[in-house]
Amino acid sequence: SAAAFAPAQQSTSNTALSGAFDGELGAQAPLGFFDPLGMLNDADQERFDRLRLVELKHGRVSMLAVVGYLTTASGYRFPNFPADVPAGFGAWKALGSSDDGKAILAQMMAFFAVAEIVNRDADWLDNEAEFVGDFRNGKLDFGWDKFDDATKLRKRAIELNNGRAAQMGILGLMVHEQLGVSILPGNYLPGVH
Repeated sequence: SAAAFAPAQQSTSNTALSGAFDGELGAQAPLGFFDPLGMLNDADQERFDRLRLVELKHGRVSMLAVVGYLTTASGYRFPNFPADVPAGFGAWKALGSSDDGKAILAQMMAFFAVAEIVNRDADWLDNEAEFVGDFRNGKLDFGWDKFDDATKLRKRAIELNNGRAAQMGILGLMVHEQLGVSILPGNYLPGVH
């Protein structure tokens, strides 16, 4: 019969939440809204905003991590930084083994704590965040308010995509370092002299 040669009926699977968040920033080609783990099934806007905030924060930290990783892998160090501290994961152990290194780790932790406190909406400030992840607190601007709405949306999408790429980038750098396989120019592997 001719039915044997007819195309099979294809079932479609969709990782999106039936359109609830399809119009949100970040639902971009080629994936559209991508939620393969179903974390937003039956979620409301508040849950989505919380996860978007976490995604933005992880993206911002990852962008700094990639830059820091590549900078130290290139051999650059701050003035008066201990010369025997290797790049990559080896830095943690090396810093923890000396008093100067422990002081540097304490300074890093203090900086992280202050950054975490400062970069959030404070109840005592009379300002309202323009969007999820807007931590200007009514003080920092750097020309943001001069952009039109379309430019702001485009720049936010760029930040979101760069953060996503940086998360994958730092993950790749860390995994390859632990595997002992360099992906850096010159086959440089941090921590190996």
